[in-house]
Amino acid sequence: MELRQLRYFVRIVELGSMGRAALDLEVVQSALSQQISRLEGELATRLLQRTAKGVTPTEAGLAFFREAQLTLRHAAQAARVAQHSRLTGTVSVGLAPTTSAVIAMPFMAAMRERYPDVRLHMVESLSGHLTGMLNARQLDLAILFNAQAATRWSVTPLLEEKLLLIRARRHMSAAAAARSRSVTIAQLAEIPLILPTGTHGLRSVIDAAFLRAERSPRLLAEIDSLPMLMDAVDAGFGATVQPGAAVGRFPDAAERFHLAPLADRSAVRRNALCSLSDDELSPAALAVRIVLNETAQALVQAGRWPGAKLSQSHLLS
Repeated sequence: MELRQLRYFVRIVELGSMGRAALDLEVVQSALSQQISRLEGELATRLLQRTAKGVTPTEAGLAFFREAQLTLRHAAQAARVAQHSRLTGTVSVGLAPTTSAVIAMPFMAAMRERYPDVRLHMVESLSGHLTGMLNARQLDLAILFNAQAATRWSVTPLLEEKLLLIRARRHMSAAAAARSRSVTIAQLAEIPLILPTGTHGLRSVIDAAFLRAERSPRLLAEIDSLPMLMDAVDAGFGATVQPGAAVGRFPDAAERFHLAPLADRSAVRRNALCSLSDDELSPAALAVRIVLNETAQALVQAGRWPGAKLSQSHLLS
């Protein structure tokens, strides 16, 4: 099996046509077809199904396509490493908006200092979307809130975040702003809330807390954009329930917002560092995973991740 055959096969699947792939690869179509036939013969299985509209991968072909993509990616990485004395390559990292508000800049600064030749592809999106991207191998690693179905991934418990009732101080009475005690779910049920939608991982934690207390939230609006949600809270439209990281982008957060922890001790958001399996990660991605892990740990220990504590497995390591 040759890398050339893998490149040919991947491009055919991507374009859905032997002819278009031949033009793109600048090879004769008959030669391209011959290479695929040799590949199928070596594997003793049919990889492509010829149709009137082009070609589509068989079930075996689809599985082979995913692995071939990774092989070509690692081969390109190996070539770059051989050409440079320092670690190089591109690594894709996914962060949820609240997580990004706290860790993105310190992490990028640490990477620039330790591995300046590694190029980061940073993706900020909802945790559910990041999960799909990791499953599709569009990301190398991500910090996620629900790793229960991550059987194919490498998963490291990272930290836990308390959930807080967040309100704008300037829209609260002086007496209310002076109180900092925890808020029960019964009290929370009386407060107009602005929350992310049900597809958001955080919303499931909040709904579970209300369910345990046999209460329902007083929902004012649903917003899946963290900047828009926090702007609405800041404008006094309502309160929200978020981890402390949600105010990470506000330099004057302590003066601007009032934060009160929820009394329900189960109302926490668990963060896990999830990545493709070790044998699928490039050397650069393995290095990035270490730096991301160490950066999160340092932020928590320095008190720069509001309301967060390290997971027990971190404390024992």
